[in-house]
Amino acid sequence: MTDAALVWNADAWHADIGIERGAVVLDDGLRTAILISLFTDARAPADAELPEQSADRRGWWGDDFPVSEAKRGETGSLLWLLARSKITQATINRAREYARAALAWLLADGIASRLDVQVEAQDGQRMAIRVELDRPQGPSRELYDYVWEASA
Repeated sequence: MTDAALVWNADAWHADIGIERGAVVLDDGLRTAILISLFTDARAPADAELPEQSADRRGWWGDDFPVSEAKRGETGSLLWLLARSKITQATINRAREYARAALAWLLADGIASRLDVQVEAQDGQRMAIRVELDRPQGPSRELYDYVWEASA
């Protein structure tokens, strides 16, 4: 399936629709799906400590409507909860947990047969997230790297 490609800008800490020579760039792989999964704000659980003095638990309004009676979708990750967190080993562990949870649908839907998420600190101010997956069909192994600033 082909989608409009989101292109990650590590300097600006965000993604945007890719444009080349006046046309929208297309993505036949999983890069855009992974970007949406990691960097869209999932709704925080009621007991989560929010990074700002607010009651806004964020999340996408479309998640309030089940995909089917048996399957309720949830878009995004809880990485946003780490904003303003010091980058410690505990923060890195939570980032890895949040990223794995956000990408679990790749395994559940049979898009990937194996998923590995690695997170490391860079410069004490940002984290690098590496997603490695095996596909049952198509290219056997794909790697995706993202640099993310938790305090942005």
